[in-house]
Amino acid sequence: METFTQPKITGYRQLTEAEVALMNEGKALAEQCGAFIAKLRTHSQAGSNAVLGSPSKEPPLDQRWISIGATDLQRGFMAVIRGIAQPTSF
Repeated sequence: METFTQPKITGYRQLTEAEVALMNEGKALAEQCGAFIAKLRTHSQAGSNAVLGSPSKEPPLDQRWISIGATDLQRGFMAVIRGIAQPTSF
C-alpha cells in the first residue's frame, strides 16, 4: 500500500490508517442517511401515487420534522468526524 502524507493543514494532525478507516466508515453511513432523507423528501409528494397515478391514501410526511432530522443528523456526523480528527483549533 502506498503511503500518503497529507499536506499540513493548520489545526489538524496526520491521521492514522485506522482513523482514516473510521472516518471513511462514518462518511459512508452519512451518505446512507442522506439517501434516506432524500427518499423521505420525495415520499407521497403532492398526495399522488407515482406508480398508479391515483391519489395516495397515505398522508404526506411532515417535511418540517424531516428537515429538522436531516439537520440533526448532519450535526451529529460532523461531531463524530470531529471526534475522530481531533482538531486543535476552534
